[in-house]
Amino acid sequence: MILIALGANLPFAGAAPEQTLRASLRLLSNNGAKVISVSRFFMTPAWPDPSDPPYVNAAAMVATSLAPGAMMELMHDIESRLGRVRGKRNAARCLDLDLLDYGGQVDVGPPILPHPRIENRGFVLIPLADIAPGWVHPLSGRSVHELIAALPAADRDAVHPLA
Repeated sequence: MILIALGANLPFAGAAPEQTLRASLRLLSNNGAKVISVSRFFMTPAWPDPSDPPYVNAAAMVATSLAPGAMMELMHDIESRLGRVRGKRNAARCLDLDLLDYGGQVDVGPPILPHPRIENRGFVLIPLADIAPGWVHPLSGRSVHELIAALPAADRDAVHPLA
C-alpha cells in the first residue's frame, strides 16, 4: 500500500485547488502510479499563517512499480507542472504532494519513510482514515484512528469535509 497526501490552497491557471488536486491524480495515473482510491476532499485552515486561504486536503492510495525515490521525483515533477514553486517552507501553494507510506517501509531517505510528520497532522490523518482505515504507522505501531484520537481536539475539529 502506497499512500500519498495531497493539498492545495492557491488556484493555478484559473483552476480552484480541488481541480488541481484532481489534475494531479490524473497525472499520477498517466505516469506510472495507478490511483486505487481517493479520500473525500477536506477543508483545513492555512498554517502557519491562518490569513492565507484555507487548504483543500485529500489522501490517495496508489500502486506503482516505481521505487520510492522515483515516486518522489514523479510527484515533484507533477507539482512543478501544476504550478508549484518551491520557496519559503510552509508557504501557501497551488499543490503539495507528500509520500506518506510506501508499503510499510522504514527509511531515513530520501525520501524519509514513513513521512516524518504524519503522526501530528490532522489534515493528513483524517483523509487517510477515509481510504486506509486499517493503516498502522510502521514505526509507532499505532493505528490511524489511535493517531487521530491523540491529536489535540482543535486539530481534529479544524478538518471539515468539503461541501
